Amino acid sequence: MKILVIYGSPHKKGSSYLLANEFIKGVQESHHEVKVFDVAHRHIAPCLGCDHCGMNGPCIQNDDMGQLRKDMLDHDMIVFVTPLYYFGISAQLKAAIDRMYSFTMELSSMHKKTAFICAAWNSSQGTMDAVKMHYEALVDYMHFQDVGSILATGCGTPSMTLRSPFMEKAYQLGKSIR
Repeated sequence: MKILVIYGSPHKKGSSYLLANEFIKGVQESHHEVKVFDVAHRHIAPCLGCDHCGMNGPCIQNDDMGQLRKDMLDHDMIVFVTPLYYFGISAQLKAAIDRMYSFTMELSSMHKKTAFICAAWNSSQGTMDAVKMHYEALVDYMHFQDVGSILATGCGTPSMTLRSPFMEKAYQLGKSIR
């Protein structure tokens, strides 16, 4: 299987990256092909809402979303990775997801497998409720097939994350991909 991991954190050595890398380790040990696309360090402008694309055509903006679009369509599975920012996904990942509008019809008809990895500082109950609902709504709307989530609470720093049970959970989720 070809798996696309979309990093959405501006922190290249942060908690969400650590978790994603453990997921990737598990996936690679199961002999899947992995490609990483780092939306936080590429140029992806926000959707203009101009509807030039009609949800099924080219976007009028010429930026790195063209490559991400190609990668998303060419891979069997998409993994969304983000830190939790004010109970939601990062702005960088949100911009990329919003830009999926220009190929919603094509992408949603493909029934891609997806997974979600999110790291949060806070460990209180309810921390991940809103972001989990957002991801589930996206999965439903896009006709994706969710294969699992890592909602890593109490992972505010890399050292906290390394000591957490979520590193092993991310690895095991990667190993479980079929």
